[in-house]
Amino acid sequence: MEKTLTTRKNYRWALLFAAFVIMMIVSIYQYSWFLFAYAFEKQYGWSLATIGLTFTVFTYTATFIQPFSGYIADTYGPRKVAVTASLLVGLGYILASRVTSPGMLYLFYGLGGIGVGILYGISTASAIKWFPDQRGFATGLVVFGFGAGTALFNWFVEKLIETRGLPTTFLYLGVAMIVLLIPLSLLYQYPPKNPEPKPDKANVKGDASGDFKPMAMLQTYQWYLIYFSFTFTVSIVLIFGAQMKMVAREYNIPHNYFSVLMVLFPLGNGLSRVVAGSISDKIGREKTMVIFYSLLSVSILCFVMFAKTPLLFVIIVFVAALLGGAPFALYPATIGDYYGAGYSTTNYGITYTAKAFAGIISGWLSGYLVMRFGSYKIPLVWVAIFCVVAAVISTPKFMKPPKKNKAAN
Repeated sequence: MEKTLTTRKNYRWALLFAAFVIMMIVSIYQYSWFLFAYAFEKQYGWSLATIGLTFTVFTYTATFIQPFSGYIADTYGPRKVAVTASLLVGLGYILASRVTSPGMLYLFYGLGGIGVGILYGISTASAIKWFPDQRGFATGLVVFGFGAGTALFNWFVEKLIETRGLPTTFLYLGVAMIVLLIPLSLLYQYPPKNPEPKPDKANVKGDASGDFKPMAMLQTYQWYLIYFSFTFTVSIVLIFGAQMKMVAREYNIPHNYFSVLMVLFPLGNGLSRVVAGSISDKIGREKTMVIFYSLLSVSILCFVMFAKTPLLFVIIVFVAALLGGAPFALYPATIGDYYGAGYSTTNYGITYTAKAFAGIISGWLSGYLVMRFGSYKIPLVWVAIFCVVAAVISTPKFMKPPKKNKAAN
């Protein structure tokens, strides 16, 4: 028995590492997109709104697939689902190497986005399920891979685009993704469920363990506070992730400063998740949200006022990244805390669809507002305002665990 427990403990750390590496690889789709977006604008002359819609399509496919893939993974196991997703991720970039129109780009980038979303959901749920004792830290570490992975890749991707062009870059990356992701995906496995008594007739929405089924979760007001806050607090890192090169162009930032930021931004975005997750394990998720979201709003307003200076541009974007990645660690842990681990892949998959609306803000809407008003200041100020609102509704007065007996009503 002791040997079995030791083996399980070793396995969960090996799985956490595999999930971390997988998240690093698939993060290229999101946090290297600004490099591809700049290249598409330069090469094809497409408008910012047209290019920005690609990012919105990606966020839609990567988020709305998660409730469905989460249900399948929770029901039948994650391994086959993860292998299929790995193929989709690589295939999306391989097909994108043949793009000749915006419509083709939306289709193929969205196809890869489906794979990214599936792997993101399974990786996050694995941390929730295997680490109930360190949920904030474990989920923070996994999503750290997604936030910080491109700190290693962005310089290489930029050089590859410059020397080989967009089609070859997509092709090389797509093949590499398939080769690396499939072996790692084979490691996925959820921990065995503890035997549980059968629910009685009254237990139609939850189960006897107290875990909330999706419909029971959606009947709690806390989930709607989480969904609203998630939508706006992640918008800032998505804006920079989607359009940072264009933002730097607006502020006339020299390339040497931007090169530093290509490393610092994803690094800060990733560190934010580990730091916020670890802090929330100690002081509570709600208090951590209030602190991070309040400071995030201040950092965005400082950017609007002072980012004309290249050094301040780099520093403030790094600080915003250090704060803005926090929701990606705080909310999966909160969903596990509030609603249980039993249906966590599905429940967090539903919650993660908030990112789709953040994708509208950071992709198409930001591009449209820049075309209309000639500056990124308008969307940034609005995001800052809503971050303050998110901080207020995340206080323990409003955000608190739902009553467990609701799972059995």
